[in-house]
Amino acid sequence: MKILVLGSGAREHAIINCLLRDSTAHEIVAAPGNAGIAQVVEVVAMDPTEGDVVTEYAREQGIELVIIGPEAPLVAGVADVLRQAGVPVFGPDKAAAALEGSKDFAKEIMEAAGVPTGRARSASTMAEVDAALDEFGAPYVVKADGLAAGKGVIVTIDRDAARDHAEFYIHQGSVLIEEFLEGQEVSLFVLSDGDAVVPLSPAQDYKRVFDGDEGPNTGGMGAYSPLPWLPEGFVDEVVETVAQPTIREMSRRGTPFVGLLYCGLIVTEDGIRVIEFNARFGDPETQVVLERLDSSLANLLLATAQGRLASVPEPQFSNDVAVTVVLASEGYPESPETGRAITGLADALAVPGVSIAHAATAVSDGGFVSTGGRVLSVIASGSDFADARERVYSALGLISLDGAHYRNDIAERVA
Repeated sequence: MKILVLGSGAREHAIINCLLRDSTAHEIVAAPGNAGIAQVVEVVAMDPTEGDVVTEYAREQGIELVIIGPEAPLVAGVADVLRQAGVPVFGPDKAAAALEGSKDFAKEIMEAAGVPTGRARSASTMAEVDAALDEFGAPYVVKADGLAAGKGVIVTIDRDAARDHAEFYIHQGSVLIEEFLEGQEVSLFVLSDGDAVVPLSPAQDYKRVFDGDEGPNTGGMGAYSPLPWLPEGFVDEVVETVAQPTIREMSRRGTPFVGLLYCGLIVTEDGIRVIEFNARFGDPETQVVLERLDSSLANLLLATAQGRLASVPEPQFSNDVAVTVVLASEGYPESPETGRAITGLADALAVPGVSIAHAATAVSDGGFVSTGGRVLSVIASGSDFADARERVYSALGLISLDGAHYRNDIAERVA
């Protein structure tokens, strides 16, 4: 199959690595890709948010499936243009991608579908922000309504910090003030062709930058899968009470959701609650979920794009576990240092069970340099979590990036 993957991060690298493991060989192109992706497949310099450009390229090259990785092309409506041209695409149309593009819209859908979630208030003025903060009390949860590259959420007991966060984002649109929900967080990816719903394996990610869940929120510092502490029947319950009602409501509105619904969940004393929806594979959870996927990812995504998801076998996952840890630049997430040399990757890859997904790298003078905050996702699989953790941290110890940092406690609680 000729496949075009849109995006340039570790998520896209992990998707491509999974496609390359398929028993059927595929011809894969990434746009724009990154330096690590360029080592394994062809990359083309193309803006993934330009629907007309992407569609023209796909038609000229005979692309049989387009996989949209990041949120920006989805919210820009790239999938709409591709579908109108008859190109199979994995990813929702612009109207359906509003589940991620607007927190207000997502809450509206949840309410209409009867999906369990926390109480929330939309605010477009600081007076409304103050009223909502008073209503819910500390800890305060403030979210930017639109896309914010994983940095639009703050959870804090500091009211001034909550107000400052709201004031920053309120100039770009409304903000959402939510009640604080306590419990273990779970990420569950659900494939949907607009009707059928097929879950993948759950994962847990770590948003705070430092060990012990200290410091500011980030785009994600690590993840692991599966979650041995989840109760039996958890996934089925999420499908029945969250995913299927949401997909049904989207279809009822004439905006069917075709792609991946990311269910950000929390297990509270009162049951499962939805924290957020995303309209694409999450990062870094993708790195561990796809590491364990034994089924053909290409077949699953093509069936989703073509509306025949119910006709393919359920996805199968390895009994092995997977852990990923993000190597971040000095200063991340506030002001990451870039342009620094990265060495030791070959040694790290020599550790059994280890792979690396590049997120923000470029080639300079024959070697890799950092170009952003989250630089690499180091992934390890193993027979148990102690084994996988030993491998992933051994590999990280072999990589050198001046000033870099990473969390040392990823999956520690299950090892």
